[in-house]
Amino acid sequence: MDLVVRTEHGAVRGTANDELSIFRGIPYAAPLDGARRFQAPVAPERWEGVRDALEFSGSVPQPAVIPGFPPSWNPGDSTDCLSVNVWTPDRGGGLPVMVWFHGGAYLGGTAADYDPALFAQAGVVAVTVNYRVGYEGFGWVADAPSNRGILDQLAALRWVRDNIAAFGGDPGNVTIFGESAGATSVATLIGGSTRSGLFRRAIAQSVGSLYCAEDEARKLSELIVGPLGVPATAEELAAVPSEAIHSAQLPVMAEQNENRADWTNSTPYAVILDGAVLDDLPWVALRTGAGRDVDLISGYTADEARMFTVDLPAEDKDPVLMAQRLRLDPSVVGRYRAGYPGIEDAELFSLILSDQLFRMPSLWSAEAHALAGGRSYAYEFAWSSPVRGGAFGAHHGLDVPFTFGTVADALGKAMFGGEVPPDFEDLSAELREAWVSFATTGDPGWPAYTVADRSARVWNVPPTVVADPIKVSREIWQHRFQA
Repeated sequence: MDLVVRTEHGAVRGTANDELSIFRGIPYAAPLDGARRFQAPVAPERWEGVRDALEFSGSVPQPAVIPGFPPSWNPGDSTDCLSVNVWTPDRGGGLPVMVWFHGGAYLGGTAADYDPALFAQAGVVAVTVNYRVGYEGFGWVADAPSNRGILDQLAALRWVRDNIAAFGGDPGNVTIFGESAGATSVATLIGGSTRSGLFRRAIAQSVGSLYCAEDEARKLSELIVGPLGVPATAEELAAVPSEAIHSAQLPVMAEQNENRADWTNSTPYAVILDGAVLDDLPWVALRTGAGRDVDLISGYTADEARMFTVDLPAEDKDPVLMAQRLRLDPSVVGRYRAGYPGIEDAELFSLILSDQLFRMPSLWSAEAHALAGGRSYAYEFAWSSPVRGGAFGAHHGLDVPFTFGTVADALGKAMFGGEVPPDFEDLSAELREAWVSFATTGDPGWPAYTVADRSARVWNVPPTVVADPIKVSREIWQHRFQA
């Protein structure tokens, strides 16, 4: 069965089954033709008649990021790629809305990889979003605003505000959620000055250390664009094929891997502290009261960096060298060893990196929000992957299949080796129930985070509530939070 819904830009035709109505590939911004590839998003043109919303749009330009996975984008793909997808159980109105921003280190990712049908079946209107990544989204351009990928997200949220009621959603009860770069975007949107009441609640799953100053962003971008022989203006860059930029950024990424001092991610792209989208690091902005009226869940996986470090040569897993690279006081390694008795060097190396990359930014976001009087909740995802005898632990991104309840897709197969763990269904359902409850009422089902007790949900089998679950790491890094 098909059905038609009117949006402010024209009517769209979706599909329906006994449970859900689904609309795919609805444009929230104009195609990325010409100089628009590198400019702020603009509204799409209105269309006459009924536009089919039966298939996902093409993905935004990006290289093949993950070896062994098919590319999400290929040269020649449609430029009409800034789109949203909507799943709704009831177009009658008044349902809470959940908007998902995917991860991918601001290098890649596509909304088509995520199926939020189980959220919709639980009674919310679920929306997934394509936004620009790579140079198009986050590279420095002399005559265009920074953070165009974030501006895309804001444009998508304005589309939700103006149109979601027609799909059964309540525009006054929107929850944004995302993982990794998506969580970094969530923290940016809360801490920034441009959200303008577009959402009421937020869930940040592994906020990353993906922020940089304007000067740093410009220098990195010049390293990429310089060999191409064109000025970094929207018009000049528009003449350069996306795949040429992807090739030009590879040596920059390789050099970062060799020389990087902060071990963030092997990506030249990050949210730029531009004074427009974001003035300061989110946990600094939150501590001063930014986004105080937004309810927040922020958390991390217990072993975030394990998947990045497990196959490194043993001689490269030196925690002392790691501390030096992160510009930490030499005494830090001793404090880690005292706080985690018996920890081996390889595991300590991974733990320090986990703290720097994701655990501290996620915890700081929750704590800063609580300190400013916002309603804040923290969690740790501690369920350990059985793959390779448990070598990866509760690694980065492991929570995503649990969030969506999907193990049969490419990501699930890669994480679980093609088998469904026996406790997957129960833990997935409990986590999703908490997310839906939070989106509906603001209460996920465990105590709010306060500096008095620092209660956090620990997602494992069974889920528990623990006070200050990473106290040792938190205290070691407290000077960075307070700086």
